[in-house]
Amino acid sequence: MPDDRKSLGMRCEAIAAEYLAERGYRVRHRNFRTKLGEVDLICEDGPTVVFVEVKARRSIRFGEAYEAVGYRKQQRIMAIAGLVMANWGDRPCRFDVVAVTFKGSMPVVEHLIDAFP
Repeated sequence: MPDDRKSLGMRCEAIAAEYLAERGYRVRHRNFRTKLGEVDLICEDGPTVVFVEVKARRSIRFGEAYEAVGYRKQQRIMAIAGLVMANWGDRPCRFDVVAVTFKGSMPVVEHLIDAFP
């Protein structure tokens, strides 16, 4: 299991990208940055553009990882999606959360599809 927060986050984003790719998603961008903030992953699930927030936890002692995607973070991701979708044409989009929690040294992945409006 990674020791510091940055390496934990980077490892969990890689785990999430691999998890989604194995399920047929096309990972288009990682750590996509704009003046409004950052989205961890932008993927395609068929015709749907999927904005993915990755949350990591070393344990569930302080709650599930996906619970850390609060209202303000959701609003920021939706604003970024508005900018991105203006360039991607008339396609559906959605917002997923991939939570990676470590049980000992093993990562456990939970994928919440359409996690917020």
